[in-house]
Amino acid sequence: MDKIDNLADPRVQRAINGERIAVLATVQPDGGPLAMPMWFVFDEESIGMVSVDRLRKVHNIRRDPRVCVTVDGGARDATWCVIVQGRAEFVTSAGERHLLAERFLVRYGATLESRWGGRTVPADRTFFRIVPERITAWGLPE
Repeated sequence: MDKIDNLADPRVQRAINGERIAVLATVQPDGGPLAMPMWFVFDEESIGMVSVDRLRKVHNIRRDPRVCVTVDGGARDATWCVIVQGRAEFVTSAGERHLLAERFLVRYGATLESRWGGRTVPADRTFFRIVPERITAWGLPE
């Protein structure tokens, strides 16, 4: 495994850019993990996610913001993996929520629009970003 300094690493950017699903692990009240597949957007500083506010993963993050996100080559190419350990921060400002929503709509297009019933974010959705504290990877393409 290689320690990666940040999400701006070009190898990380190239690898995760082609993936549409990440696995988010949160901490349950009993200390055990809850791992869920998630849609995501990312930039050089964080990974953004959106969820229905009432779901267990959101409750877990509100109680304990420590999370782990894993992105790998999936069925196409399971020879590489990026693991991001960090803390989730909720996005509450209207401007930031709008920007994240637009990024999700660009990335997931009509599929997301059909789930949201259009281009407007449903009221029960919450956005959060994962701020990395540690990034490790293996097998990243050069």
